[in-house]
Amino acid sequence: MFASISSAVLIGAQGYPVRVEAHVGKGLPGFSIGGLPDESVREARDRTRAAILSIGLQFPTIKVTLNLAPSDQPKSGSAMDLAIAIGILAASGAVPPESVEKLSFIGELGLDGSLRPVPGVAPMVGALGDRDVVVPVGSAIEARVAALGTVRLIDSLGELVAVLNGDMPWPDHEAPEPPVEAVFAPDLADVQGQPHARTALEIAAAGGPSSPDGRPTRRRQDDARVSPCRVVATSRS
Repeated sequence: MFASISSAVLIGAQGYPVRVEAHVGKGLPGFSIGGLPDESVREARDRTRAAILSIGLQFPTIKVTLNLAPSDQPKSGSAMDLAIAIGILAASGAVPPESVEKLSFIGELGLDGSLRPVPGVAPMVGALGDRDVVVPVGSAIEARVAALGTVRLIDSLGELVAVLNGDMPWPDHEAPEPPVEAVFAPDLADVQGQPHARTALEIAAAGGPSSPDGRPTRRRQDDARVSPCRVVATSRS
């Protein structure tokens, strides 16, 4: 059987749509991927096989052939893992092909079937136009920035298979809170080496000499910014 799954790939900072074409049929058992995949894409063979087996489904024991179209465009990264797994399952009859026709899939698979976020989700989702896209929960914020269609959040391959087979509705996962960026403050501990400069800073922080006219020098003002006692130094200047 044959299935064609929509996904995307990141080249530089630009996203490009990709069709993952999967064929499962007669032939010596094997798993081949064409379409200029790099090593990280070829490793998807092991990730998808382990993920499918981990959720209790049978991996095809006959010939599995994948083509990543367009075939003349290099492909890299793990963002197509989910699309590859869904393509194999659709081509082998484990999920109905019509359930994936209007969906695109982006995400990396763990060996246990879990879904992991990948970098560059926003440009990849943007390249898919108004298609509904399935992404890991951890990629929710980035995907929603660029999506024109509906963003579906999924936690694992097993959960997605249950949805596609009609065994459960789309889950209502909460998007994770955006990380809080740490505020950088210069610190004397960041000054490597330069013992004379460090000594001068310590003297300045303790209220040491300024310029001949009694005002702090420009260099002292700059260096005091990284001094742990910069408030004292400024007050005594």
